Amino acid sequence: MAAASDLVFDPWDPAFVADPYPAYAELRARGRVIRHDPTDQWLVPHHADVSALLRDRRLGRTYRHRFTHEEFGRTPPPPEHEPFHVLNDHGMLDLEPPDHTRIRRLVSRAFTPRTVERLGPYVRDLAHELVGALVAAGGGDLLADVAEPLPVAVIAEMLGIPEADRPLLRPWSAAICGMYELNPSEETAARAVRASVEFSDYLTELIAARREEPGEDLISGLIAAHDEDDRLTGQEMVSTAVLLLNAGHEATVNATVNGWWALFRNPAQLAALRADHSLVPTAVEELMRYDTPLQLFERWVLDDIEIGGTTIPRGAEIAMLFGSANHDPDVFEDPGTLDLARRDNPHISFSAGIHYCIGAPLARMELAASMTALLERAPTLAPAAEPERTPNFVIRGLRGLSVEVV
Repeated sequence: MAAASDLVFDPWDPAFVADPYPAYAELRARGRVIRHDPTDQWLVPHHADVSALLRDRRLGRTYRHRFTHEEFGRTPPPPEHEPFHVLNDHGMLDLEPPDHTRIRRLVSRAFTPRTVERLGPYVRDLAHELVGALVAAGGGDLLADVAEPLPVAVIAEMLGIPEADRPLLRPWSAAICGMYELNPSEETAARAVRASVEFSDYLTELIAARREEPGEDLISGLIAAHDEDDRLTGQEMVSTAVLLLNAGHEATVNATVNGWWALFRNPAQLAALRADHSLVPTAVEELMRYDTPLQLFERWVLDDIEIGGTTIPRGAEIAMLFGSANHDPDVFEDPGTLDLARRDNPHISFSAGIHYCIGAPLARMELAASMTALLERAPTLAPAAEPERTPNFVIRGLRGLSVEVV
């Protein structure tokens, strides 16, 4: 068993957050599992282990289906955090079978490939409209002008959220997602609790309105979805809608700006993409791998497991390092090089196993649509300033990306 010094894995150090990939290489060299005392976690940096553990039912996103907090050796969350945990703990992402199986089955009936396919023209038209406005202005903030409004509008359109209410979504989402960082502060928790209450109240009213007057939207579909005697409860419906909204745009926003910043720093690859737009599908996958928007995913150890000769006891928490796994040289040839034509690319940016991202097809569609629109309508797009990274480690992104059409 190896241990990670603060100098190697320090998710609160701006230098580490700016470029964690050299530290990942050192972690992989240290072993298959590394104890990290500051976060009370076991770090798993290798692709093979991360991929296998994502499918291992001895691990879980929650332990509450089998143990109380006390039985699991964990302290219950403070009562003042309850609104966040009620909202978070009833969504698919933080449930295990049988509840996860039931909810995912019902959601899948409303969130079908056909639903996503029908959105194709809307997504492409909106991408061209947003990029057209950026070009007309001679540039702007790629995050605020294209990367953010596209997926927010798409998932809001799917769920049937009125256009006038959509500016509320990203601030609520950002506040809630702050709790997914490592050791969040009380200030972060307070913001997440407020957002959880406001978001839940808003969706409860919207769901009640859709019960009275169903539409063609996903919320109406979730209300109608049933299997024998199974239906989504009111809380499950609210939590599912929040999860779809948060997951439906947070990763896509960050993948877009991370990806374009990577392209600007690799001009030969950008030139190849501009010369051959047929590279867009593989480019999307490679950019998701190269600078992963979700760097870490956690699991609880429900039964003792062994990794590389080290026993990890029940009650421990494992941190699977997606960013490190996506740069593992045992799987990816020359992983530190951006290769938009890379064909053998089993990245795990969308997770794996029963928690594989249900919105992955939609995310790929959105990323391809915005990239194509920018290639076609802004072929001379260039960075106007060095971007500033957000201070977050788990959800990796930029505060903005200033661009100009030269």
